[in-house]
Amino acid sequence: MDADAPTLRALLARRDLKLSLAGDDLDPQALDRGIRWVHSSDLADPTPFLSEGLVLLTTGTQFPHGDDADASAVYRAYVHRLATRGVVGLGFGTEVARAGIPPALIDACRDERMPLFEVPYRTPFIAVARANAEAIAAEAYARRSWALAAQRAIALAALRPDGLGATVAELAKQLDTWVGMFDAAGELSREHPAGGLDAQTAAALQREVTGVLHRGARAGSSLHIGETPFSLQTLGRGGHLRGVIAIAAGDLDQEGRVVVTAVIAMAGLALEQQQGLGRARSALRAGLVQSLLTGDPALARRTSRELWGPLPSAPVVVGVTDAAAARVDGIAELLELWADERRGALFFGRGEDGLVLVVPADDRSSIDELVARFEVRVGLSDPTGYDGFAAALGQARVARDRGIRPVTAFAEVARAGVLSALTDEARALARAELAPLRDHDAAQGTHLVATLKAWLDEDCSHEATAQALGVHRHTVRTRLALIERVLGRDLSSFATRAELWAALRALDASV
Repeated sequence: MDADAPTLRALLARRDLKLSLAGDDLDPQALDRGIRWVHSSDLADPTPFLSEGLVLLTTGTQFPHGDDADASAVYRAYVHRLATRGVVGLGFGTEVARAGIPPALIDACRDERMPLFEVPYRTPFIAVARANAEAIAAEAYARRSWALAAQRAIALAALRPDGLGATVAELAKQLDTWVGMFDAAGELSREHPAGGLDAQTAAALQREVTGVLHRGARAGSSLHIGETPFSLQTLGRGGHLRGVIAIAAGDLDQEGRVVVTAVIAMAGLALEQQQGLGRARSALRAGLVQSLLTGDPALARRTSRELWGPLPSAPVVVGVTDAAAARVDGIAELLELWADERRGALFFGRGEDGLVLVVPADDRSSIDELVARFEVRVGLSDPTGYDGFAAALGQARVARDRGIRPVTAFAEVARAGVLSALTDEARALARAELAPLRDHDAAQGTHLVATLKAWLDEDCSHEATAQALGVHRHTVRTRLALIERVLGRDLSSFATRAELWAALRALDASV
């Protein structure tokens, strides 16, 4: 505790005031509570005019003389009211109305754990109040000086090669606590001191930070994880957050908030400047994706090796995210981090309708981790070499668009067959194609649709169709001739048969 800080201990230490503590049965921490002001009153109940954190001075003219039970009750009630109001200490001016401090008052303060001290006759109450006011002014000046010095130190730290890391370290030193910076993906990118949080607290804090980033709103918040208070401050503009600064501290005073605000401003500016570099990297990655689509990976291999490490070894799996994936900047930032950490195990770049991912066919861990962290759907191709990259990307898009799970492989979609991919527009065309037959069946009581379906299913065999329907083969011939007239189509044409078969299957799939 600073000796100049406005506390009761510091006030009692002023030799010029000659104050002395009455009684020794007191919690030492009671003397270290801050004093907001010193007030004097001889009212029997001054509490309506007091606020928390005050020291009250009195000469005791309001107290009855004598040490009987009634007088003791008055003292106890008086001190209890002061303690309830939040008064941190009571000073008794002796030799004014009393020769010393009444024993009943000493007993009452001891019972309430209220610090009681004697103010000698030669020490004016105004001198005690002035001494505390000087301590408050000295502390305010010291805090303002600290804030200016801290801002200068942080500004110098920002000029170092790793400006963000140095800024975080300097802020942690100035606040004497742990400080961490999380990137847009919610990953802890910088901290000081390193490893300052236990694993459980660090994991819980990361979940909180991820939630803040997911909401996307610029804000500050406070929370407790176990016994540790934290303050979170977002970096960047609302809807385009670049990260979060976490401070292992509760509410800061005004000077502390000024220093933190300066750090947020500088960090936000540095991150915005880095965003320009990030856009350039993103454009280059998108260009390499286009290069891979040509079937000639030579340029992409050479560029990737120089900047990020080798491309994943073939065979590879190509993935693509949904185009409307939330927090795409955060996803790209996390992938950039993983690509640097897992050289040769991940390549990515922006495609026309989502992020394109390339991973080894035998290691999909990066994609599984991405899906687990973000609300994103990914379609995956079959294993392929780079000469089949374009076709693989097409497979990934089909798997993504038709899948219902977070990760869908093309092989799962392919097992459903071509007709399962028919759109609502195709089904509408099928209904229009077969509508004349349906209308004829409804109006005339015929069975043209059922006959056509059976005939196509039986490979256009009249005999097999007759057996399937339980009619004579001449009846099948007659119905087929009628179908040709109703539709105006030639059933001897393979193209006509194929189109009608597909229309029947499309309607079956829609039922």
